[in-house]
Amino acid sequence: MSERPELSEAEAFAAEHALGLLTSAERRQAETRMARDAVFAGLVEAWRNRLDSLIDAIMPITPSHGVWAGIEQTLPVNDNAADSRGLRFWRAATVGSLTLAAASLTAAVFLANQPPVIIHPVPVGQLLNASLISPSGAPVPLFVAAYDPVRKALIVTSLVQPGKDPAHVHELWVIPADGKPRPLGFIEPGKTKTMPMPEALRNSLALGSAIAVTVEPPGGSPKIDAPSGPVAAVGKLVKI
Repeated sequence: MSERPELSEAEAFAAEHALGLLTSAERRQAETRMARDAVFAGLVEAWRNRLDSLIDAIMPITPSHGVWAGIEQTLPVNDNAADSRGLRFWRAATVGSLTLAAASLTAAVFLANQPPVIIHPVPVGQLLNASLISPSGAPVPLFVAAYDPVRKALIVTSLVQPGKDPAHVHELWVIPADGKPRPLGFIEPGKTKTMPMPEALRNSLALGSAIAVTVEPPGGSPKIDAPSGPVAAVGKLVKI
């Protein structure tokens, strides 16, 4: 039996949103949080990407009319008020297991086709987001990054399992339109880091610029303003 990973409150809430397990009120809360919290938006996107790769392998099955009629008869008038304790227990069990049981995947296939309710806050700055994937083309991101021009900070989350390569570090780079990499700092596997950006780097963190992570020796690349190790993941900054 595999060990069940412990998820933070933000990770669990992001997973519930991606799976379509939230009530209407909770879904509006999640969408509002995504618009205001770039790290949380990255977690939701990472879960959606994981689900997309699994959903693609499932053949859709159209239920008979009798199945839907039976389901409708069992639904309470107000789904938000009926047995909330039982609902939260089931949701916690679903999110806690990363094996993603077939029943949850079937529900996700149906709910993924429903349009989300999105609340747009008053724009105060253009958030930019990047999903960093392996150059090999694997669809699941290894890192998610977001630049918040209001806070003048880059928020990066590593989805890499800690402890796999203790002899190396992950160094962050921005590659703007001129193609010259600029070092941004380091990110530990499995961690989220908020990095204030100095004025000299802010113009480089623009729409279309690439964020890359390279595998370097401890202390970072020995070269000046250039990576020395292989690229672990890369992605472009786009509008959220």
